[in-house]
Amino acid sequence: MRKPRQEMIAETRGKLIAAGRRAFGTIGYAEASMDDFTGEAGLTRGALYHHFGDKRGLLQAVIMEIDAEMTERLNEVSAAAPTRWQGFVDECSAYIEMALEPEIQRIMFRDGPAVLGDISQWQNTPGCIAALSRSLDRLKTDGEIIDIDTETAARLINGASSHMALWIANAENPEAVSKRAVAGFKAMLGSLRRQQ
Repeated sequence: MRKPRQEMIAETRGKLIAAGRRAFGTIGYAEASMDDFTGEAGLTRGALYHHFGDKRGLLQAVIMEIDAEMTERLNEVSAAAPTRWQGFVDECSAYIEMALEPEIQRIMFRDGPAVLGDISQWQNTPGCIAALSRSLDRLKTDGEIIDIDTETAARLINGASSHMALWIANAENPEAVSKRAVAGFKAMLGSLRRQQ
């Protein structure tokens, strides 16, 4: 029995994204070729062009998939914390530390900005800022943080965490830089906390 069209489309996209993710994560965007994606997926170049336009479009789709997985992991980190404030700090710190993971480091924080430009202009950034704003609003309601414009604080936190991740990903010694980045970032977050 033939599969429904929507299922076939989703399956084709999934195969191309998986092949692209493997290639981008191992040999990098510059070295990966259209044949790497299509050959592994058992598909034609036409399928790649139809679904993603080009290699850059495939990279965007891979980044969106990784970003969704990162968000899910960060939500789990936050939920495991004993308090809302600690969950917020842990979640923000975990995002920065993800820049140590080889696949995330290469795709999200090296090749992504090199190919797609300024990370603050990516299509997922408004959603990140909105989520941070909601968290900050809850912390403000709880009396945990100072009275600050939450969108401004969310943009500052988003920019700082992205910059720290980029610094780690491009450092000669990412482990050492990560320790410094997380410590500095936590100190910055601490300045938002209301004096107990």
